Amino acid sequence: MNTSPPAPDLPLHALPLFPLGTVLFPDGVLALKVFEARYLDLMGWCLREGRGFGVVTLIQGGEVRDEGRGEARGKGRDPVRFEAVGCLASIAECDADQPGILMVRCHGGRRFELDGASQRPDGLWVAARATLLSADEPAAPLPEHAGAVAALQRAVIALDERGDAPFKLPLRYDDAGWVANRWCEILPIPLATRHKLMALQDPVARLGLVDGFLRRHKIV
Repeated sequence: MNTSPPAPDLPLHALPLFPLGTVLFPDGVLALKVFEARYLDLMGWCLREGRGFGVVTLIQGGEVRDEGRGEARGKGRDPVRFEAVGCLASIAECDADQPGILMVRCHGGRRFELDGASQRPDGLWVAARATLLSADEPAAPLPEHAGAVAALQRAVIALDERGDAPFKLPLRYDDAGWVANRWCEILPIPLATRHKLMALQDPVARLGLVDGFLRRHKIV
């Protein structure tokens, strides 16, 4: 089922959060298999209200609750902690192939920064307050980053030939931030480093760091 984008006036003081062991980038694609009651309820709310939610990267703890005890796995020994900078997500597609399981495809929107969060009795995390961060200003890749741009184009062609198109359209090879973000999504970068790159607000500098990684690993 296709859905419309979330309303732009999302109340960030009550933004529902989805902590995950991954990083969602602006304009990125995130596939979710949703089966926990708290997140099934969240997806239903998003679809009814035309709203989105925030994806935050886990620093510590697990994504799945111990349903028998009604708490997060490892609570007391391994409490849940997540990064303060996250990315808004909107539901693009949602299918229910099996009872109690939703296959959800989301698109990344604006980045935000949390100022506190709390966990409801049902286990859902909610922002106490979140502030939207500036979107990347359109900026052309520097001439020295042309190899990174060309290599990404080749990678997309190769993935398309395998029937695996990882990026949503349009493809913006003339935008430094977009190129950097797409590389960050497919390169084997440590999670903490990937998150720092997502949070970096200078898109040209972000692409420069990615270009350095590509050169060190002889990808370009």
